[in-house]
Amino acid sequence: MDQSSTATAAEAERKRLYWHSRRGMWELDLLLLPFLENCYDDLSADDKAAYRDLITEEDQDLFGWLMRRDWPQDPVRRRIVQMIVDYAETSGHGHNRGL
Repeated sequence: MDQSSTATAAEAERKRLYWHSRRGMWELDLLLLPFLENCYDDLSADDKAAYRDLITEEDQDLFGWLMRRDWPQDPVRRRIVQMIVDYAETSGHGHNRGL
């Protein structure tokens, strides 16, 4: 694959992740989209995979985890949820503080 093909594939992957990170709940959008835009590129390959897996979950589960009402049992999933929550609380994107 040449460099332009790689860039195009990366752009397509980013768009796919963006649309899958947009949820039916405003609160989830406020947490997932800033994390995707500001942190995803710097994640390890394992954490990127964990994020991609996380966004396949149902909104109700994501809401409970990201609002800290419950934590995922799986340690990998719990790690990525904690990363998103920590980013929201320390970045100024923590709109969830009042929720």
